[in-house]
Amino acid sequence: MKKKLLLASTLIASQLFADSINFNMVEKNPTRISPNTNNQILSFNNSIKDSMHSIVNISAKRHVSASMDNLPLQMFNDPFFKRFFGDQFGNQFKQNRIQRSLGSGVIVSKNGYIVTNSHVIENAEEITVTIGNDTTEYTGKLIGKDSDSDIAVIKIEADDLEPIKFGESSSLKIGDVIFAMGNPFGIGSSVTQGIISALNKNKVGINRYENYIQTDASINPGNSGGALVDSRGALIGINTAIISKSGGNNGIGFAIPVAMVKDVVTKLVADGKVVRGYLGVVISDLDNELSKVYNHKSGALVLDVSQDTPAFKYGLKRGDLIYAINGKKIKDRAALQNVVASFKPNQKVKLEVERDKKNIELNIVLGNRNTLAQIESNNGRILGGLRVANIDPNMQKQFRLAHDSKGILITDVEPKSKAEKVGFQAGDILLQIEDVEIRNYATIESALKKYKNTHKRVYVNRYGQTILLVIK
Repeated sequence: MKKKLLLASTLIASQLFADSINFNMVEKNPTRISPNTNNQILSFNNSIKDSMHSIVNISAKRHVSASMDNLPLQMFNDPFFKRFFGDQFGNQFKQNRIQRSLGSGVIVSKNGYIVTNSHVIENAEEITVTIGNDTTEYTGKLIGKDSDSDIAVIKIEADDLEPIKFGESSSLKIGDVIFAMGNPFGIGSSVTQGIISALNKNKVGINRYENYIQTDASINPGNSGGALVDSRGALIGINTAIISKSGGNNGIGFAIPVAMVKDVVTKLVADGKVVRGYLGVVISDLDNELSKVYNHKSGALVLDVSQDTPAFKYGLKRGDLIYAINGKKIKDRAALQNVVASFKPNQKVKLEVERDKKNIELNIVLGNRNTLAQIESNNGRILGGLRVANIDPNMQKQFRLAHDSKGILITDVEPKSKAEKVGFQAGDILLQIEDVEIRNYATIESALKKYKNTHKRVYVNRYGQTILLVIK
C-alpha cells in the first residue's frame, strides 16, 4: 500500500513578547548512563513529571466549505488531513460547516505563551486551551504563525504557569531515549517512549524548511504541537508528523528541532511574523555523476539564477557549487535553504563557491524573502484568498496532477473568501492573468501590479480543462 504522509494535529501556543520569555536552558553535554545492578528499575518518572505540566490541549474552531464525499476529512478530526489525501474534491455537494480540530501545545512562559504547530490553528476563528488534566478552559489568542516551518505561538491569560525547560539540538545523538508528550483528543496528557531514530531529515515533503528529528515514539493524531523531550524532560522538539500506511503509528514520526523552534518563536514574539533572507537561486543536490566534475563532494548546486535577485546582482552563476556560508559547511540543497533562511534581509554573508574547479568567495547582501515571497510564501495570499506554490513532484503527488504539470499551483483557498466565492479551488493551476502568462512568481507579481484594483480575468487549468474566472 502506498505510504501517506500524515500530520499529527497540533495547536500552537501563545502570543509572545520578546521580553516575556526566558528560555530556561539545561546543562549542555549530559552524561549518559544505564542500570548497573539487578535491583534497579529504569524509570524516568522523576525526570519528566514536571514537563507534563507544560503540555496543553488545543481546540480550534473554524468555518469551512467541504465536500459531502470528502470522507477522510470527516472521518479524521484533524485540521491538516486534506494534505494527506489530496485537496481537490468536486464542489457539486459543497456545504458550509463548522470544523473542530484538536491538537497539543507546549507552555514556554509563565504568563501564558504556548508554542504549537501552525497547521493546528490554521484559519481558526476560536482557539480554546486546557492545561493537563484540568478542565478549566482558556481562550487562546494567536500571536503569530509561520507556515513555512509549521510553528505558531498563541497566548492565554494566565499566570504562574509551568514553562518547559529547553534542551540543545547540538547535543542530540541517534539512539538517545526520548518521550513524546501530548494531550490528544482532550482526554488528558499522555506520554509515549522511543529513541531518536535519525537527525536532520529534510526530504519529508511537509514544509518549506525541514530539519526533522525522526523518532519511533508513537505520535498519533492529536499529538501534533506536543513536546518531544529527552530523558531529563528537556524540550528537544515539537511533534509534527508521522508516515503511515493506515493512519496509525508505524514508528516513523517527525519533530521540529528545538533550535528551529527557539529561532522562530523568538521572531514571532518580537514581530508577529518571521522575515527571512533571500538569495534567488534554483538549487539541487549533487548526485554520483555530478560529483565527478566537482572537487567538493557536498554542497548545493546552482541550476539557475533569477534576475533582479541578490544572487544575480552579486555574481552567482549557473553551475556554481555553494559549499559554505560564513564558514559553515553546506551539505546539500536543504542545508543551504535553511541556513539562508536563518539570516535576516539586508544581512551580508560570505559564500564559498566552487566554479570551474576553483574556489572563490562572494560577499552577498541578502534580499527580503517576504517581499517577493508574499506570493511565494505559505503565509502570503493573493487574489482574494489564494495560496500558491511551485509545482514539484510532491505537489504532483499530493494534488494528483499529471506528471508533466508545470507552473504555479493553487494549494489552498481561504474559506469564505472572495476567491472561494468566485470559484477557485485548491488544485487549480494558474495559467494567465489578463494578458500576462503565468510562468513563475515574478510573472504573478507583475500581473498583480499591472492590474491592481481592477477586475481581472484569470485562466486556470482544472483537471486538464481551461476555466475562466473573474476577480477584483
